[in-house]
Amino acid sequence: MMRNLEEGALSGVLATAAMSAVMLAGDRAGLMGEHPPKRIARAALPGHKHRPKPGEGVLGAVAHFAFGAASGALFAVTMDGRETRLPLGIVYGLAIWAVSYQGWVPGLGIMPPAHRDRPGRQVVMVAGHVVYGTVLPLVLNRLRQGDRSRYPHHDWVMAT
Repeated sequence: MMRNLEEGALSGVLATAAMSAVMLAGDRAGLMGEHPPKRIARAALPGHKHRPKPGEGVLGAVAHFAFGAASGALFAVTMDGRETRLPLGIVYGLAIWAVSYQGWVPGLGIMPPAHRDRPGRQVVMVAGHVVYGTVLPLVLNRLRQGDRSRYPHHDWVMAT
């Protein structure tokens, strides 16, 4: 189980990096406004949840990667060493988006629900979560390819 957690966390960090590249591209295109991880960090820091605070950008980035690592670890543990298919990863990435941007983030009053948020930001966030869900199983499968002896009963062809 520890190996699943480690491989999943690493896969989640790399998938978050790819997702962050999508978010930065969206930012450069003028679609993002403030990045959700920064707004979430702002709300978590002491003081008014909608007023800028020192360190919120760094905290937001760290929290974003930590959340991505934890989500990757959860995904890997639930897969329990089985080959991870690409469509399942994409569904997982979109589920994270839905639970976050239609669920707990607006539920805590941090941002409006996706359907009332900046349309451009939500297009970028959906695309970013699709990228996360694509990279996550690809990296996880690659890491596990080097460890076939641990799971001899599985087919280890990369999902493409």
